[in-house]
Amino acid sequence: MSQSFFHLVVTERKMAASNSTVKLINDKVIFVQVLVILFLCINLLLIMTFFTKEFFYSTMRYILFAVTLMSDSLLLVMSDLLLILNYFHFTIQMWLCIIIFMVSSLYTFVTPLTLTAMTLERYVAICLPLRHGELCSTRNTLHCILIIHSFSSVPCIVLLSIFFASVTHGSYTQGRVCSVEIFIFHMWQRHLRSAINQFYFLIMCITIVLSYVKIMRVAKAASGEDKKSSWKGLRTVGLHAFQLLLCLIQMWCPIIESAVLQINVMLFFIVRYFNYITFTLAPRCLSPLIYGLRDEMFFHSLKKLAVCGLYRKQ
Repeated sequence: MSQSFFHLVVTERKMAASNSTVKLINDKVIFVQVLVILFLCINLLLIMTFFTKEFFYSTMRYILFAVTLMSDSLLLVMSDLLLILNYFHFTIQMWLCIIIFMVSSLYTFVTPLTLTAMTLERYVAICLPLRHGELCSTRNTLHCILIIHSFSSVPCIVLLSIFFASVTHGSYTQGRVCSVEIFIFHMWQRHLRSAINQFYFLIMCITIVLSYVKIMRVAKAASGEDKKSSWKGLRTVGLHAFQLLLCLIQMWCPIIESAVLQINVMLFFIVRYFNYITFTLAPRCLSPLIYGLRDEMFFHSLKKLAVCGLYRKQ
C-alpha cells in the first residue's frame, strides 16, 4: 500500500534531531507534490481527450484505459492527502479514516486488475479476431468494470470486517493519525493480508504470461499486415506486463521493508521512500505513455485538443 511512505515521513519526523533532517523531509515531500500535480494534469488532459470522440467511449480498450486514468488519479489524490496529514501529524476521526482507507485500498487493486483485463482484450483481438466484437462489446465492458471493482473490494472488505468486529462503537469518533496499520491488531491479520495480495499477484501474473505466449505464437505465424498488427499488440502486452509488474511489486514492499528494518534503520527509510516513488507513483505515469502516445488515433486527438486549447488561450 502507498501508506508505507506516510509512516516513513512520520517516523523520520519524530526521530528528527536537527534542522537538516527536517529539511531533508521537506525536500522529499515537495518532490512528491511536484510528481503528483504533474501526473494529475497529464491524466486530466487524457481523460478530456477520451470524451472528444464517440469511438473512444464505445471501444473496450479505450474505456479500460480511461478507468486506469481515473483510478490512478483517485489514488494519487488520496495518497497525497494521507501524506500531508501524516507529515503534519494531523489527527482525524476514525470514520473519516475508514472512508479514505476504503478508497485507497480499492483503487490500489483496480489499476492492476484493469491492466490484466486490457491484456485479455489484446489477446482476444489478436488470437480470436472473429469474436472480438462479441466479447469486447460496450455491454461486456461495463460488466468487466463491475467485476474489476468487485474483486478489488475484497481485500478491503476482509480487513475492515475484522476491524469492525474488534473495536467498540466509541472508537469511530476518536482522533487518530490515519494509516493502514491502525486497522491491524494481530500478526495473523498481516499474514492474511499478505496472502490475499500474493494470490492476486499469482493470478494476474499467470494471465499476463499466458496471454503473452499465445500472442507471440500468433505473431510468429502471421504474415503481412496481420504480422505487423500482432507484433504491435505483443509490444503493448509487454508494456502492460512491465507496468503491472511495478504495481504488483508494491504488494511485496511491506515484506521487503520488514526485512531491511532488521538490518539498518536509515536504510529502511531510504528503501521505503524508493518503493513509494518507484512502485506507487512511477506505474501511474506509464498508462499515458502506452495509450496516450503510442496509439496513433488517441495521440492525434490529444494533439488536436492541446493545439486547440493553446490557440484559444492566445
